[in-house]
Amino acid sequence: MVHPATSVPPSGTALPDGGTPATVTPMPTVGTGTPTPRRRPRTPASWVRNGGLSTLVIALPLVLVFGLFSWYPIVRAVVMSFQHTNLVQPAEWVGLDNFTYVLADPMLATAITNTLYFAVLALIFGYPIPLVAAVLMSEVRRAKGMYSALAYLPVVVPPVVAVLLWKTFYDASESGLFNTILGWVGLGPYPWLQDPSTAMPSLVLVATWSAAGGTVIIYLAALTGVAPELYDAAEVDGAGVWRKIWHVTLPQLRGILFITFILQIIGTAQVFTEPYLLTGGGPASSTTTILLMIYNYAFGGRGDYGAATALSIMLAVVLAILSAVYFKLTAKWSD
Repeated sequence: MVHPATSVPPSGTALPDGGTPATVTPMPTVGTGTPTPRRRPRTPASWVRNGGLSTLVIALPLVLVFGLFSWYPIVRAVVMSFQHTNLVQPAEWVGLDNFTYVLADPMLATAITNTLYFAVLALIFGYPIPLVAAVLMSEVRRAKGMYSALAYLPVVVPPVVAVLLWKTFYDASESGLFNTILGWVGLGPYPWLQDPSTAMPSLVLVATWSAAGGTVIIYLAALTGVAPELYDAAEVDGAGVWRKIWHVTLPQLRGILFITFILQIIGTAQVFTEPYLLTGGGPASSTTTILLMIYNYAFGGRGDYGAATALSIMLAVVLAILSAVYFKLTAKWSD
């Protein structure tokens, strides 16, 4: 019941003083009858009061540095791919001539074949080895930190130093490390890097050794997130070590496995250090890869930076399309 002193006469009713009450517009309510506050329009002053200016001041140097060292080289490479330039004389616009020249180069098919061969070998041998090593290391009860450090040690060694060290291992003479070990059992010597049939597998071994440590650490970190109750339940069901790995470990690492798989494909497509330092693309161009071909365009005597950037752009586009298709196809499986 409303108190008479607080009641409001309906609109249009004459008041004692001869006036009429103003029309009362009710405030919009939501659900329980609580008035909904009106949202104030955003203005530059409110943006500054809410910390927008300070956020911009903090983020602007990072954006500028990122753009200068990341996006500017990409944009510059795209521009150079349509030019004929050696970075000394004035650039000349040639349109798609650089792409036509690269596609007509007979060495391109050889480089693509060698890169695919390297990628296949790296996936067959280099992809499962870090996973197996991480699973075995996770089962170790003592000195787990030491094993992790030893696994990551090849990543710490400078790539050039590691490759030159392996070059002494692959010495084709009887005094080479590998030939010496094989000589103890009456085998060899073998021309590891001088034979087209063994040169590429030799490079894959070096690349796997140098890159596996980082992937092992990733797998070890992911294994710490696997609930121990899952292994306990598997043991109650009578599962052995291999069944626990197959039915518990691998399903829990499914998302990480998909990520490392595409990262390894991208990494193997960009292999350069091993063929450049160990074989120089030989013997008989059997280890010439796409990145080594790009290097030869730019620094191998031609000084054709337009062709080098054109091939780089084509490789980037192919890898981007491959990555997009891969993530599209594996979206449901990786959840």
